[in-house]
Amino acid sequence: MTKYLLKVKNVVKNYGDYVALENANISVPKGSIYALLGPNGAGKTTLMRIINQITGPDFGEVLFNNEKLNKNHIFGIGYMPEERGLYKKMKVGEQALYLAQLKGMKHSDAIKNLKFWFNKLNISNWWHKKVEELSKGMAQKIQFIVTVVHDPELLIFDEPFSGFDPINAAIIRKEIISLSKKGKTIIFSTHRMESVEQICDYVALINKSKTILEGPIEEIKNQYTNNTYLVELDNSNLEKNKLFEFVVKNTNCFQLSLKEGISSKDALDFINKKHNILSFKKEIPKMEEVFIKAIKNA
Repeated sequence: MTKYLLKVKNVVKNYGDYVALENANISVPKGSIYALLGPNGAGKTTLMRIINQITGPDFGEVLFNNEKLNKNHIFGIGYMPEERGLYKKMKVGEQALYLAQLKGMKHSDAIKNLKFWFNKLNISNWWHKKVEELSKGMAQKIQFIVTVVHDPELLIFDEPFSGFDPINAAIIRKEIISLSKKGKTIIFSTHRMESVEQICDYVALINKSKTILEGPIEEIKNQYTNNTYLVELDNSNLEKNKLFEFVVKNTNCFQLSLKEGISSKDALDFINKKHNILSFKKEIPKMEEVFIKAIKNA
């Protein structure tokens, strides 16, 4: 039985006449990396702000570890917003220490954990620098550290790779995966579908303030498959027939769309009678294709 760390149930949030969320629902399994997706303005940021108690829902409820979300839960949550919020005139170490203590850490524990993360990310020499001296990517690393330093059970990353070059993006991606392996539950909001493919287990798609898709990524992708297969043959060519149509036809590689009522076994048996098959596999759509189709069909 799946255990959930966070459940959002029928949450509604209005700003005047503007509906930011309308009966939004998500269930985040413990230990998962959960992708929260949606077009700009869909309601993702509002939902993350509600989970972090920056604002509250008008209706509905949020459960954290089967308890109604309350002020004490904030110490078990780390939030890295897309719009970063470091004080430019403060020194890096001083600010990181201040933010760690706001999350309930003792001074000595905060110093210990911060030094661990500064060493881990090779930025120990930044401790006495002012934030305004840092590049955007450097400031992003500090923001990442202050998000994870208090060892929260739930981590929420909103566009965590924004501002990073490919090398540093890979470093942060590795750390997020490492935190997941240690049992942390992670909500991951991004427009980079390749990152979703690489590291996420579950996905929710919000569109026009409503949750329109939710579940394990592989199950969601399978829901959006069509009757299309990729076939590779050993130096031979497929002929036209009544079982399938060619979507793409190369020298010995083919993308086939099976006609209505035709099973994959029918197609495989037909091809196998005349050809040496090197591979035959169903085409599974990328998350980007699922995202686009789901939004269009909503």
